[in-house]
Amino acid sequence: MFSWLNREENRKTPEVFENVVEGLKKVYKTKLLPLEQFYQFHDFHSPMLNDPDFDAKPMILLVGQYSTGKTTFIKYLLEQDFPGIRIGPEPTTDRFIAVMYDDKEGVIPGNALVVDPKKQFRPLTKFGNAFLNRFQCSLVNSPVLKGMSIVDTPGILSGEKQRVDRGYDFTGVLEWFAERVDRIILLFDAHKLDISDEFRRSIEALRGHDDKIRIVLNKADMVDHQQLMRVYGALMWSLGKVLQTPEVARVYIGSFWDQPLRYDVNRRLFEDEEQDLFKDMQSLPRNAALRKLNDLIKRARLAKVHAYIISALRKDMPSMFGKDGKKKELIKNLGQIYDQLQREHQISPGDFPEMKKMQEYLVHHDFTKFHPLKPRLLEVVDKMLAEDIARLMAMIPHEEVHIVSEPLVKGGAFEGVEDSVSPFGYRRGEGVDAGSGEPEWIVSKERYKYDALFDTLNPVDGKVTGAAAKSEMVKSKLPNSVLGKIWKLSDIDKDGFLDADEFALAMHLINVKLDGHDLPSELPDHLIPPSKRDL
Repeated sequence: MFSWLNREENRKTPEVFENVVEGLKKVYKTKLLPLEQFYQFHDFHSPMLNDPDFDAKPMILLVGQYSTGKTTFIKYLLEQDFPGIRIGPEPTTDRFIAVMYDDKEGVIPGNALVVDPKKQFRPLTKFGNAFLNRFQCSLVNSPVLKGMSIVDTPGILSGEKQRVDRGYDFTGVLEWFAERVDRIILLFDAHKLDISDEFRRSIEALRGHDDKIRIVLNKADMVDHQQLMRVYGALMWSLGKVLQTPEVARVYIGSFWDQPLRYDVNRRLFEDEEQDLFKDMQSLPRNAALRKLNDLIKRARLAKVHAYIISALRKDMPSMFGKDGKKKELIKNLGQIYDQLQREHQISPGDFPEMKKMQEYLVHHDFTKFHPLKPRLLEVVDKMLAEDIARLMAMIPHEEVHIVSEPLVKGGAFEGVEDSVSPFGYRRGEGVDAGSGEPEWIVSKERYKYDALFDTLNPVDGKVTGAAAKSEMVKSKLPNSVLGKIWKLSDIDKDGFLDADEFALAMHLINVKLDGHDLPSELPDHLIPPSKRDL
């Protein structure tokens, strides 16, 4: 009798999600998918999402003109070859290769790949046999691939070569991948920065995913320091024109292969840039759930706008005569419909799909079969964005706690990021780490200078006061906040004075900072004066 009361109760009880990914699957299927299907979203924008899209490991897409070192970059990361690898100066990678983890190495051809229910490539069927014959999955037993997958793309052509038709929608495939990957790495060769027409179209296909794009200026060791600065400037100028954004994505400069550097004057710069890029890639598994959540929000906003556009077109269609003429008129005046919807529903201009592409798709549809606006479907999506997504957002920090302790991307070239054992580890033997593992206290090398300064400060009972030490330390012109940190690290016995050993340590730390290195939060064992190591 009072069943409606129970329904109200059920409605108020928020759904419980096992984890973020399971929550995203459920929310998409029950709340967003009905809106997409009702307004034929999949015919215009992106295919329906399946479970493998949500379950997939983080994926990196490599894009660049031929011979910029895309395939070599993968080999450098894995520190091993992969099935189907071909490297050379001419266009050698003529296919899309998804490099993924498996205990047994091998190659899965494209046609078999798109029918595998465990892989996320099923929607690629729509690009036809011409594409599937140029698509494969290389399975590699590499620890790097346990945490992520990498997609190698055909070298983008330039000059006469780009006039040859590939036989499939190349930019369409790039767009499909761009929507699903976690990082898009654009590779440029320091020797050839010209952006061909095909490369321009490819970069334009990546628009709307600016947050995923990272740019690598590869083979930077092949030019000297002065040329490198010019090349970098030219690259930024070219990218500014193509990406059409006021801020260009982060550019990493380096030489990603295992051969000797031709010009090693920039070795330190290359090491720093490689470290930053690898750390960015290592963060992908940690941020994968957040990326999927972010992409679903973007998709939901687009689906809502799409529903408004389709229903507006349906509303303006005549019921009987003049349908074809009206359809052509509506397609031509699509910009006016955009403006009207923008005003009516307070939609941001950036949420609308690209007009030219939308007009191309609309030509092939019968407007009389479009549905009028169904507010209930839109309310469900609005509620999803306001409530379900907010709850899933709140779950992410709790899930991250279990992941943060250890990087999920390791092995291969990533071993160097974590290397704290060999003398070739990143910044080993420099700055604060200088003297680590040596029998002699590193500060002793300059001790004679520090002792002479110490004696000028009129020590009493072998110690100088804070005020006396300060008068010498401020000569470094370092900010008080930094000098305060150095004082705390140097005053090992915490008595408010510095003896000769502690003063020498303070001067050493000042020099470390002046050389451009960071200070530690705690004093490493090798910097503790030998006289204080028993304290």
